[in-house]
Amino acid sequence: MALPLIRGGLLVGWLAGAMEGARAEEPRDPRETTVTASEPGDKDLPEGRASTTVRRSDIDRRLPRSAPDALRYEPGVFVQQTGHGQGSAFIRGLTGQQTLLLFDGIRLNNSTYRQGPNQYFFTLDASTIESIEVLRGGGSTRFGSDALGGILLTHALEASRPGEGFWARPRLRLRGTSADLERGGRLQLETGLSDQVTFIGGVGGRRISLLESAGPVRSPLNGALPDVPRFAPDQRTQLGTGFDELTADGRSVWRLAPGQTLTLAGYLYRQYDAPRTDQCAPPYAPYDECLRYEQQFRTLAYAAWKREGWGAWAEHVRMTLSWQRQHERRRHDRPASSVYSLGTDDVDTLGLTGRVRSRPLLVPGNHPLVLDSGVETYVDRLRSASTTGFTDVDLTVRRSRGQYLEGSWYLYGGAFLDGELQLPWNLVARAGARASWISAHAPGDAESGSSPVDRTWWPLVGHMGAEWTPWSGFTLLANVDRSFRAPNLDDLTSRQQTGPGFQFENPELQPEKATTLEVGTQVRTSAVTLQFWAFTLLLEDAVGKRPRDSADCPVNTPQCQASWSRLQLVNARALSELRGLEASARWRVVPGLAAAATGAWTWGEGPNLGDPPSDPALPFEYRVPLSRVPPLNGTLELIWTHPLGMSAGAAMRWATAQTRLAVADRSDARIPLGGTPGFAVFDARVSYRRSSRFIAALVLENLLDTPYRYHGSSVNGPARGITLSLEGALE
Repeated sequence: MALPLIRGGLLVGWLAGAMEGARAEEPRDPRETTVTASEPGDKDLPEGRASTTVRRSDIDRRLPRSAPDALRYEPGVFVQQTGHGQGSAFIRGLTGQQTLLLFDGIRLNNSTYRQGPNQYFFTLDASTIESIEVLRGGGSTRFGSDALGGILLTHALEASRPGEGFWARPRLRLRGTSADLERGGRLQLETGLSDQVTFIGGVGGRRISLLESAGPVRSPLNGALPDVPRFAPDQRTQLGTGFDELTADGRSVWRLAPGQTLTLAGYLYRQYDAPRTDQCAPPYAPYDECLRYEQQFRTLAYAAWKREGWGAWAEHVRMTLSWQRQHERRRHDRPASSVYSLGTDDVDTLGLTGRVRSRPLLVPGNHPLVLDSGVETYVDRLRSASTTGFTDVDLTVRRSRGQYLEGSWYLYGGAFLDGELQLPWNLVARAGARASWISAHAPGDAESGSSPVDRTWWPLVGHMGAEWTPWSGFTLLANVDRSFRAPNLDDLTSRQQTGPGFQFENPELQPEKATTLEVGTQVRTSAVTLQFWAFTLLLEDAVGKRPRDSADCPVNTPQCQASWSRLQLVNARALSELRGLEASARWRVVPGLAAAATGAWTWGEGPNLGDPPSDPALPFEYRVPLSRVPPLNGTLELIWTHPLGMSAGAAMRWATAQTRLAVADRSDARIPLGGTPGFAVFDARVSYRRSSRFIAALVLENLLDTPYRYHGSSVNGPARGITLSLEGALE
């Protein structure tokens, strides 16, 4: 019943916007969500592409549990959760290694990002985020490897500049939830040491207990209870959830001269004792078995120099030197066997990036041309170790290798040139190209049968696009993009337990290449903003999991032989394809009242990576669905704001059932037998803001107490509950 209501609401919004098209455009409320193909003030992501922005006001109103959770209302983005302390965004059906994460222009993706969903965007503290830009579609020209499905570019919270001289503004934020008993907060300080120097920093933390859901999400085929997650006797409390979290950050901006700034910043994230829900306990295992991330740490420090107005060819210049460390410690306990496994991985990344943007340059015919260019390089150093402990005899044995090979390193770099040319008849042409250099090196390990790796690639990619505005408020767009993802150390060297089985390395992998074809339209009037995109993504040499026999397992790897299934990453022998439609709408009903809606549909198919049976009479599908492609899904929001600071609203998130499953999905315990059922979840919100001194926000979550799960997740969504946030500042 929810889907007809959604369609009806979109139709009403379209008709009302068309009727109001002749009115002059009103100023945009800064508290509103921006839904736009290219926001005029945002130059970090390429223009003329399918993109949206989550702003700080959206985060304050929606009160998401994490940075990934803040993306749930963006068109074409579907957030999967392998654990309650993890979250991975699918953009146009791709996630993990095939989407690129950036913080303040610095790559977060490193050489150990794994295929499929990962937890690393969760390690960004939502309290330190000013906005998140989402680009849907390939973006390797500007940002390099991994940008196949899309890009998430996060901007850091900045200190305000209320006046000259010394000033200080301490701020305290408290937050609690009922579904998982979250208790936490953040103490923040903004200060200006002079009119040239500002600082913002803070410390935060939270403790999160077991997550209560509205009940099991059952198989759409026979109503059976899935093996993931495991429940407490009340059949609502989900085992394998809960974690602790600590954060700290500091950011200072020095205005060295007019138009010239130096930023020094550091961010620490510390997560403790976060279970991987689908392995705590694993299917068909005792309840006391558990794989948990005892430590999930991220540390980032960087210096960024920015210069404005340095000449026609260098109107905007930014140079960044960064260092980051990703640290993981995993523990897998099997008390019934008196055994535990402990794995530790550390990746240190040193990066240097430079960006230059010109002012509009006049080419023959007096047509303005703007050029963007840049160069970057990152190098990873990897440490990895693994031990096995026997609790009955108090013995610990160090294995010859960890999940990765100790002493491995990975070099990534590239240079690009991108241009935008204004032409007659309201036509804009865009094109760009990038050359990259990538090297992967890992020592061999004879004891475990691990081969050495020494690989180098030199990818060349580019894009072109056009934008035409035949009349005011109506724009047509078309783009062709060629992007790539080079194999990383996780592909080439890792051995690890995945959802459907044990996965081992393939040092012979080739880069994935994606060609994205997309067309879009944008309608903007004083009352309504609409955008619609259709895309096709053709993926060459797609990396996927191929079933293997126990005889194919590497030597001295007992967990491989003991697994229900064994998998190896391989390049697909034929093209994989993703197609989709994305729509978003915003309607200003009356001053102070707005409605917003999104919808997305994605279809994916690729070659079967298994071998056909020797008997041709046995059934075999040569083309199969791609793994964990999201179902038809969308959102609907009503937002009312009052000049005195009050606001209220309602929201709905919905998805249809996903029964079109890949071969690996059918054996994945995270997906119920036959697929994931559809759902519609309703929330209510109310908030009060008194300038910046006091902010109170309340969200009534899952009002109908609906059992639901995002496709591919290990955890069900929260039960009916309350999220409360209180924030106050001294001025």
